[in-house]
Amino acid sequence: MSNEREQTELELKARQWLTDRGVQLDDIAELVYFLQNKYQDELTLERCYENVDRVLRKREVQNAVITGIQLDVLAEENKLESPLQEILETDESLYGIDEVIALSIVNVYGSIGFTNYGYIDKVKPGILEKLNDKSQGCHTFLDDIVGAIAAAASSRLAHSAANESIEDE
Repeated sequence: MSNEREQTELELKARQWLTDRGVQLDDIAELVYFLQNKYQDELTLERCYENVDRVLRKREVQNAVITGIQLDVLAEENKLESPLQEILETDESLYGIDEVIALSIVNVYGSIGFTNYGYIDKVKPGILEKLNDKSQGCHTFLDDIVGAIAAAASSRLAHSAANESIEDE
């Protein structure tokens, strides 16, 4: 039996849009490594990458990715009505909808993801620092989505390291 699987149009689009916005899966894998390397002695970037890949197979994750990226793009193109246009352009701190979308990703692998997400969102290592730089385009949703994918992959990895069974649909 082959390890290859068919990706849906939605999954392909989500992965492509991440790439188009300057985010490689390796960037997200590095965030997972950042979150988990203190807890797993034999952790490799390859294993982190595999967990990122598995998170991106989830339809709810794909939906969050394409929704958030589309809103960022529309804000960059100045195609949103006021006050939403200004809120997204400035990544207004009290807006919070970007985090709500991110939390829908985090929740896929349980509550440990919330802690991982909160930490990585505050510290903003690696690609998150770049995405948070407002001079590089509008990434109001993308930085939170990328952090959430890393947090979910980290949670998935932590569960598997603890020999817990994780069901993937």
